[in-house]
Amino acid sequence: MDAFGEALAARDVDRAVSLFAEQSYWRDLVSFTWNLKTVEHHAGVRDLLENTLEGTDPSRWELSAEPAEADGVTEAWFTFATAVGRGSGHVRIVDGKAWTLLTTLDELTGHEEPMRENRPFGTEHGANPDRVTWKERREEELSELGRTRDPEVVIIGGGQGGIALGARLRQLGVPTIIVERNERPGDSWRRRYKSLALHDPVWYDHLPYLKFPDNWPVFAPKDKIGDWLEFYTRIMELNYWGSTTARSAEFDEATGRWTVVVDRAGEEVTLRPRQVVVALGVSGKPNVPDFPGREQFRGEVQHSSQHPGPDAYQGKKVVVIGSNNSAFDICGALWEVGADVTMVQRSSTHIIKSDTLMEYGLGDLYSERAVKAGVDTYTADMIFASLPYRIMAQFQKPAYDKAREVDADFYQRLTDAGFELDFGDDDSGLFMKYLRRGSGYYIDVGAAELVADGKVKLVRGQMQEFTEKGVRLTGSDGATVELDADLVVFATGYRSMNGLAADIVGQDVADKVGKVWGLGSDTTKDPGPWEGEQRNMWKPTQQQNLWFHGGNLHQSRFYSLYLALQLKARQEGISTPVYALQERHHLS
Repeated sequence: MDAFGEALAARDVDRAVSLFAEQSYWRDLVSFTWNLKTVEHHAGVRDLLENTLEGTDPSRWELSAEPAEADGVTEAWFTFATAVGRGSGHVRIVDGKAWTLLTTLDELTGHEEPMRENRPFGTEHGANPDRVTWKERREEELSELGRTRDPEVVIIGGGQGGIALGARLRQLGVPTIIVERNERPGDSWRRRYKSLALHDPVWYDHLPYLKFPDNWPVFAPKDKIGDWLEFYTRIMELNYWGSTTARSAEFDEATGRWTVVVDRAGEEVTLRPRQVVVALGVSGKPNVPDFPGREQFRGEVQHSSQHPGPDAYQGKKVVVIGSNNSAFDICGALWEVGADVTMVQRSSTHIIKSDTLMEYGLGDLYSERAVKAGVDTYTADMIFASLPYRIMAQFQKPAYDKAREVDADFYQRLTDAGFELDFGDDDSGLFMKYLRRGSGYYIDVGAAELVADGKVKLVRGQMQEFTEKGVRLTGSDGATVELDADLVVFATGYRSMNGLAADIVGQDVADKVGKVWGLGSDTTKDPGPWEGEQRNMWKPTQQQNLWFHGGNLHQSRFYSLYLALQLKARQEGISTPVYALQERHHLS
């Protein structure tokens, strides 16, 4: 670390590069690049340093914990300073050379969050005839922002992503309005089918600043999450405009501001922020296939996002098109109330049992076991972030190899029932599928057993059309299959987030930005070239002052900090030269 710091201070790029292994990876979150960027091997490290070193002016490299060694790899945590802030990071050293390096910007000098010893006083001691209370100040803000005073940032979408980012920006003093079409924070959870619950454990799901209490369920039901988001929004004093729909947004390059027109409970309001963040969920528009014959079908048709739950369908015949998380959840709940359920599997699906995932996939980082071992959520997040995506699959694969071993009977019964299984294109399992394509998997909380046992019927094939009484399919063997149905549920996923963005910012701007999500792994539904980071997420895009934010609760929590710091820096006029701006390779 001393040698690295000395080389950078001397602007000796050759010496700095020589400290990296020939096969090496440097992942930077904002601190050097004002971007989220991973570079690879000597050529990548050299290019990053030649383009960022002078402006970053890094210094004060110090170890923050005792290094640890295992299996020939030495790991160390460190802190450092830049010209504008303070950062931290992690390094893995093999044979005296850096194999992986993570650097992150944690705060901007002079713009630190008001926490701990810097927390607000909350009141004013002494006598003051002009006293303004906390409540009065808050009411003034609510009445002015978006009316007589422009926000700096408008976040379109008030789900978990928009709320987490709004909390970060609030602490940084960035005037922000969150617009959400639902009436209340958390409604996007409350309005889903009644059996919905998180499949990720509580330790993985904390929001910034305010963790779930120690008695919170391991897997929180949807309505508890909805209530938590609503209370969190109040406690964190976010400017949250419910019942508000963003109609259009146009950017004026001359003024550097957006004109955002919203419908707020029937009133048209025009906002003029500098920055717009689209936080409409990784999965944007529902993907509803358009099959012929729908007008003659006498039953109901729903997308999974519209499905209210099973209660009205007791004794009914239901066909669920799809075989991922929502499909299994819906099939399981329908079977419980006595519906006659058939799942149509169109392509292979990765399945892992929840208990197995907890034990072998998440237990070392996100569990009570991890907490007792000193791995809190922040540490777990940083460990996970320290693994470059290029090599993450090799770290993930052993957990799924173990799953195949311990759950061999379960997988055999599913296969015997005709279910088509996969573990990803390279057998790396659930997380890589999620990062690459955001679909194609199910964390089994019981419904897969129903398929294995034949209680939920299974048909493999492709739907062709509706009939008067149901649907007609082409089976995997090429034969025609007809299924009667009172209800058809399309659990067919969602399109790229920029599809929803196009409805607001226009198709031209959405196309300028391109596809959102994926790594460019050149695996199924994740076309190359290799990107090294999530496409267009949490970082500058080809459209000036337009950002995308979202992901699961873990990603919403973790990456909201780095997006908030980028936005705060721009508000304060801090120079933010972007290294390796995201290129557009795919439209959607």
